[in-house]
Parts: sequence; C-alpha cells; structure tokens
Amino acid sequence: MAAAAMIGVTTLRCRHHRLSPCPRATSTVRSCTLPPRCRQFGSLTLHPSCSAASSASALHGRPAAELSRVAAGKTGFMGPASNGAAAPHLSQLPDLRRRLIAPKSTGNADATTGSSGLLSTIVGVAHLLVSLGIIVAADKFLKQAFVAASIKFPSALFGMFCVFSVLVVFDALAPALAKGFTDFFEPATLFIQRWLPIFYVPALVVLPLVVRDVPPASGLKILTITFVGWFSSLAVAGYTALAVRKLVKTQLIPAEPVSKPSPFSTSETWAWAAIFVASFGVAYFNPTALGTTARTCLPFLLAATVLGYMVGSGLPAGVRKVLHPIISCALSADLAAVAYGYLSGSGIDAVLGDYLTKAPSNPGAGDLLMGFLGSVIISFAFSMFKQRKLVKRHAAEILTAIALASTFSLYSTAIMGRLIGLEPSLTISILPRCVTVALALSIVTFFEGANSSVTAAVVVLTGLIGANFVQAALNKLGLNDPIARGIGTASSAHGFGTAALSAKEPETLPFCAIAYGLTGVFGSLICSVPAVRQSLIFIAG
Repeated sequence: MAAAAMIGVTTLRCRHHRLSPCPRATSTVRSCTLPPRCRQFGSLTLHPSCSAASSASALHGRPAAELSRVAAGKTGFMGPASNGAAAPHLSQLPDLRRRLIAPKSTGNADATTGSSGLLSTIVGVAHLLVSLGIIVAADKFLKQAFVAASIKFPSALFGMFCVFSVLVVFDALAPALAKGFTDFFEPATLFIQRWLPIFYVPALVVLPLVVRDVPPASGLKILTITFVGWFSSLAVAGYTALAVRKLVKTQLIPAEPVSKPSPFSTSETWAWAAIFVASFGVAYFNPTALGTTARTCLPFLLAATVLGYMVGSGLPAGVRKVLHPIISCALSADLAAVAYGYLSGSGIDAVLGDYLTKAPSNPGAGDLLMGFLGSVIISFAFSMFKQRKLVKRHAAEILTAIALASTFSLYSTAIMGRLIGLEPSLTISILPRCVTVALALSIVTFFEGANSSVTAAVVVLTGLIGANFVQAALNKLGLNDPIARGIGTASSAHGFGTAALSAKEPETLPFCAIAYGLTGVFGSLICSVPAVRQSLIFIAG
C-alpha cells in the first residue's frame, strides 16, 4: 500500500515516438504527447501498446531494470538491478494494478475491526455502569444504615474513609490488587470528574425561590461575608503552607499522573438536544404523562441543565471568565423552566418546585443530580490514594494549612455574621462556605434551623468568586510557591477554584486535589464535635 501511495502521487512524464507503437524509455524529463487515455495516473491505467519497461521508466524516470525487481516480487525500488537484463513484456509481468489494490480480505478486516470496536464500546459502557452502580449503591446503603442508627456523621464520608483504608491495606499486602481495584473503578471516577460541577447546579437553579425568603439587607451581608471570607481564607491557607514549607524545606517531586475525562462531542450535544425537544413536547401536551408533573418535567429540565453545561464548557476561555459554565448551566435550566411555565400556564415557581422537590418518592431533575453528591465524596478516596506519596512527602504543609484554614473559615464566618448583624440562622447556614457542596450540606445537618438551600447557593457563589479572581489574588499576596497556591485555592474556593487555577498552572493540580477533599473532611470532623458546634452557635448569636 505504501508503494501504491508513492506511485499514485508521482508525476508521470513521457515522450511518445511518432513511428513507434510504444513510448521510448528515457531518464530525461520530457513533455508527454500520449493521448489522454494514457494519462490516468490515479488509477495507473497503461496504454495497451506500451511495454512494461517503457511504462516503468516513464513512471519514475528510471531505467526499466530498476522496476524489474517488482516483477520478481521484490519491494526495494532503489535496490541494484541486474545489468543487461532484458525487460519482460507486459504480458509477462504481474498485473500492476492488481498488485497495488488492497486484497479482498481488507473488507473482512474492516468489518472485523468495526465489530471489535463496537464490542469494546459495549464492554466499556457496561464497565462504567457496573463500577458507578457499585459506588451509588454503597452510598445509598450507608445513608439508610446511618439514618436507621440515628448517626449524624456524614455516611458518605465514612464510606470514603473505608474505601481509602481498604486501598491502603491492599497496597501494603498486594500492590497488584490495589491497582486492579483502582483500575476497575476508574471509569466511574472519570465519569464523576467529568460531570462534577453539574451536581452542584440545582442550588443555583432554584435560587429565585430561596432569595425570596432572605431580606435584601441580609442578602447584601451574606455577599460581603462571602467575598471577604474567601479572600481571608485564601491568605491564611496560602501563608500557612508557605511558612511550614520554609521550615521543613521538602523538595518538590513530580505528582502521579492524573487521567482526564474526554471532552464533550457534537453527537452528545445533539443527542441531549433531541431529548430536550421530545420530552418538552410530551410535558406540554400531557403534564402528567409519567404520573406526576415533577417526573414528567424531569427529562427536559435535566436535558436543559446538561446542554447548558456543555455549551458553557465549549465557550472561549475569555468568555468563560465572565460566564462560567456553571452559570450558563443554571441559566439554561431556568430559561427552560420559564418557557414551560409560560406555555403551560403553571408559572415558574411551580416548575422550579418540580425541579427540586426534595421528596424521594417524587424526584425532579435537581434531586437526581444532587443524588450523586454522596458518590462524589466516596470517589474522593481514589483521588487521595493515587496521590498518597505526595501527601506523605508534604504532609506537614498540607495538613497544617488545611487544619488551620478550615478552622479559621468556620469561626471567622460566625464572627463576621455576629459583627455585621446577620441573622443567626443565616450565619449558621453559611458556615461551611469554603467546603464543597457535597460535604457542606452534610455539615449543616449538624445544626438545627439551617437553610440548606442558602448553604448550597453560598458555596457555589464562593467557588465562582474564587474561579474568577484566585490567580490575581495569589499574585497580589505574593504566594508564588505551587504548594501554597494549590492549597490556598482549594481551601478557599474548593472545586471551582481548583479547576480555574489548575487549567493555567498544572503544577498546582495535585495539591489542589488533595486540599479540595481534605478541607471538607476536616470541616466535617470539626463540626461533628459537640463542643465545636456549641461554640459556633454561641458566637453566631
């Protein structure tokens, strides 16, 4: 086939002798006077009156003896030829065209390749469903067991510790078993990593319903605490990590490579668009087609949320600085809710109420997305295990900075709320502002009277602030060490800040990933202590 490609793109020039039935072989490039039917270079059609020697020499401008090696079954075009060897007639040569055309078995090979590709796709999907299903089932089982036992500690966090402990034991006794365990669940962890931001969106989608219960003055105070608290937490975490780093003087080593999920394809976008159009039509003509309005609206509201995230992720980097994919995701879902509420006459409030019902027996699109938050926490165990060497080597910087930053974040929020006169219930609701949503919602369950919707909205807002301003703030603070920058970012702006900084500074990603999970873990451990909870409630008023 390589020979066919080479010959197919070669320029063929020859000179047809007037009195001769065949063109004369020559190594000199001359103009061609052959009739047009002799010039079918692409298909290599030869004039029937031409000999193989003259045709071969015309192909490359070389003596006929050089191409005689092809007739003998040799492929070295530039190899030496037998001097004085007579070139055989065309009838004695194998059909050149037949030699240059792929054999008939190629079609079968292509079919076999296509079949194997389809089979590998089916196996990959099945692998993803099984691995993800095990994590989701484990989360549901632990949640039900903790509720039955009246245990307030986050069940998913306990599951994460269990998985991490099992991996550590396997690694010590049988490293191959630990690797096999992590490889088996890698499709699930990549799936969660790919869709991680979308699991936080429901809190922003239903924000119009939440803010109605919050007075404007209180809302302004919450915004002030959120922005000032984010910058303060960033500075505390970053300077702590930098100070400890100077004391221990541990040399940086390369982090373990981290697999990245695949980008969104055009076919995925069109598939979700088709789901949106079809399910929107069904909901419009029959609002209770699936039993309840929440279930009937679930497909098109979910599709609108997913499409908003896909479109937002594909925007230019400059646009994403202003319009973060999370914002475009929430706006897309809200616009779909407005459109359906207007056309059906039910109103946006009813549609948003169906988006996040908080009723397990009648779930909406938001309930489905937030149902993965426990699985997200359990999946942190695999990320932490992959970076265990880095955690061990830089344990002093990481653990000290995270412990101090997490404690500072909780108590500084309570103090600022008390100083500016924010209602105690709202102050308690925004205490875990620097913790990822999955764990922040678990933390506020320790406190009575907290508004989980406000908690989720403030956590997402903190992340958006960090995603847009973290790099400029780190430069302004003079935090140039990658460990300090990574820990400071994740400890103050969790996942959103991590994604924004690591995209521009890949060397900070391992420390961001570690701090991202450990900040929530440490915050949950602190708030699980009754004395700490009582002190925070006392400070908040």
